[in-house]
Amino acid sequence: MALNQDYLGKVYPASAPYEVGREKIREFAIAIGDMNPAYHDVPAAKALGHRDVIAPPTFAFVVSMRASAIAMFDPGLGLDYSRVVHGEEKFVHHRPIVAGDELVTTLHVDSIRQAGGHSMITTRVEITDGDGAAVTSVSSTIVVRGEG
Repeated sequence: MALNQDYLGKVYPASAPYEVGREKIREFAIAIGDMNPAYHDVPAAKALGHRDVIAPPTFAFVVSMRASAIAMFDPGLGLDYSRVVHGEEKFVHHRPIVAGDELVTTLHVDSIRQAGGHSMITTRVEITDGDGAAVTSVSSTIVVRGEG
């Protein structure tokens, strides 16, 4: 089933703030096998000029996935999540994510198209801090496998 083209260009309301926890950053860094001291040790991060531990660049996925789920499970879009496979992920970082940040996300539906009997949707999540300054932009493309 094709995705609802009326969703192309849709912008969802901004999320409630997501408070970035120091332990969440440490857990994520351990999970990806990155022992960079700036991700684990406050003095090491401060020595690099940060106020607290910083997150690995791909931590932005944790924040963006919460926003993306809003569209993925929006019944009006017509997406069957059981048929989804990951296509592509791109990050544009404006600054590191730091423990203690309160991040707000805004989800944009940038593209909906058909390809080889499958639907493809590209979303963009703009992540900003409490002052509205850009932190990271995450662009994700997923493929919804056709039924044939």
